[in-house]
Amino acid sequence: MDLLRFATAGSVDDGKSTLIGRLLYDSKAIFTDQLESVERTSQQRGDEYTDLSLLTDGLRAEREQGITIDVAYRYFATPRRKFIIADTPGHIQYTRNMVTGASTADLAIVLVDARKGMVEQSRRHAFLVSLLRVPHLVLAVNKMDLVDWSQEVFESIEKEFSSFATKLDVPDLTVVPISALHGDNIVSRSPNMPWYEGPSLLHHLEHVHIASDRNLVDVRFPVQYVIRPQSLQRTDYRAYAGQVAGGVLKAGDEVMVLPSGFTTRIASIDTADGPVGEAFAPMSVTIRLEDEIDISRGDMICRPHNQPAVAQDIDAMVCWMAETPLAPGQKLAIKHTTRSARALVKELQYRLDVNSLHRDDTATQLGLNDIGRVRLRTTVPLLADEYRRNRQTGGFILIDESTNRTVGAGMITSAS
Repeated sequence: MDLLRFATAGSVDDGKSTLIGRLLYDSKAIFTDQLESVERTSQQRGDEYTDLSLLTDGLRAEREQGITIDVAYRYFATPRRKFIIADTPGHIQYTRNMVTGASTADLAIVLVDARKGMVEQSRRHAFLVSLLRVPHLVLAVNKMDLVDWSQEVFESIEKEFSSFATKLDVPDLTVVPISALHGDNIVSRSPNMPWYEGPSLLHHLEHVHIASDRNLVDVRFPVQYVIRPQSLQRTDYRAYAGQVAGGVLKAGDEVMVLPSGFTTRIASIDTADGPVGEAFAPMSVTIRLEDEIDISRGDMICRPHNQPAVAQDIDAMVCWMAETPLAPGQKLAIKHTTRSARALVKELQYRLDVNSLHRDDTATQLGLNDIGRVRLRTTVPLLADEYRRNRQTGGFILIDESTNRTVGAGMITSAS
């Protein structure tokens, strides 16, 4: 059974948490005591109905304000597929949290309130979803019950969003009219909208094809740990553990180790459940090689004629997540796959206005939640691909060395 990771996005009060609560409730993924707790809290607050958004909004501040602040992860499964949901905040000041939740997603659901239509945050989150190269996008037009299930309202929002999406890189867009509060078009088709001929939201989530989204061409295996057991049963065992970031690896394949450039062949591939014939993303495996080569954490196994760039000069789109601004001349730690280094901010090329997609070439710094194109120089070469080619080997985080906090997330556009 495969796994689909998806994130919800959208403006404040568009119903993201209610939608997830409804999915969990209608797919029977809630324990009885959880539901009783939510019913009790709803009654105490004087709500006229059971507020399913309380299933994900767990922080006291979230429940008091009726908003999402932190990213909430929830898990549920149907007979067809397993799901991990990231419920991300809608407020502008929590854009960094939304980026965190969507960065590993296979699919994103952008909610729009049918009464309000497209608002600034809808465009902002749709752009961020395309920037993060999330392969599948669902526009969920919520609160259709408050516009009398109007086909004209739905088609107007669908048309406006589709025209905006043409400016973005959105490979797969699906638009669904829903009412998260009442469960219309969530698990099953709603009789209130007979004019809608598409699938329900859960049916789409169960059947959307994600296997081909992963890069199965470029072999990338960042080494995370050297396995060298000190036991009498396995005296000469030496293997390299990590998660496959791209391509397909098989026993007998010729491979190259970077940055050394030595070549060898794969002797075997082991997993926690025993040896396997082949490994592909996102499997976590242990690889044994035929020759003794000096390999350590941060090195990468690839094909001899298909290598990532070995680069210290990096151009990247960066989402800045700290209160203190990012400016040229700043020194930060950088974490890229399993490799760590230090980086100097050489240049801020432009800051991007997420709403108009305008590039501000005169910007001198990036503030909290700003996105811009930055040039970095690293102390050791990174083994990198462009982000649009491989999200694992094309993404990195920036860390403030004095506080050890993650202050930026980057997507590599070129490396040399």
